[in-house]
Amino acid sequence: MLAILLEDEQLVVIDKPAGLLVHRTQQAYGEEENALIQLRDQLGTWVAPVHRLDRATSGCLLFAKNEQVLPTLKALFMNRAIEKRYLCIVRGIPAESEGLIDHPLRNERSGKLQDAQSRYRILLESEQPFDSTGRYPTSRYSLLEVELLTGRTHQIRRHMAHIRHYILGDRKHGDNKQNTYFETHFGLQNLLLHSWKLNFIPPYSTDPIQLVCSPPAHFLSTASHLGWNLNELG
Repeated sequence: MLAILLEDEQLVVIDKPAGLLVHRTQQAYGEEENALIQLRDQLGTWVAPVHRLDRATSGCLLFAKNEQVLPTLKALFMNRAIEKRYLCIVRGIPAESEGLIDHPLRNERSGKLQDAQSRYRILLESEQPFDSTGRYPTSRYSLLEVELLTGRTHQIRRHMAHIRHYILGDRKHGDNKQNTYFETHFGLQNLLLHSWKLNFIPPYSTDPIQLVCSPPAHFLSTASHLGWNLNELG
């Protein structure tokens, strides 16, 4: 059963588990398990995803429950009227406590260069007495809150790689030495990127929707190894 964070007559927001596809893709041809099919069968009604999350990313995922509201919900994303905030654990501590990453990304299919902006803020810092990369006597890490201002494929992962603060567990854009260390010593097998908050005013109401989705067990466990209690986050 998928965990439902909010449901009304027009929409439903779930907590997508890490590793679950949002819907069928050509890249994962033949795999039948995905959030779309599971939610449709669970609710017994038509649903369609309003936005996307990487397969490896957990957290808030919004679905429309009818074809009439789907375009208006998608328009909220296109017009940046939906606030999306993520949590991620990265290697190192950015020099600035908060900042804007304004770095165009090339579309992985078309090759076209697209504008891409992500805003980050450091929530927690940690320095540990182990060397996860083989170069330093200690290792430093940060818990970041990241707000997506655009929605490009793997945007946060690619932006963190661009500023060399790689997300733990990122096999494609991250630091493989670091990933191997955390898998060997702490059993980490997942990407530490989580869709944490979703805030918007739905098109059929004046009441704002403000959702917070707690990080999954693997995220909390790694945070604990780094000396953080994420239950204290607001």
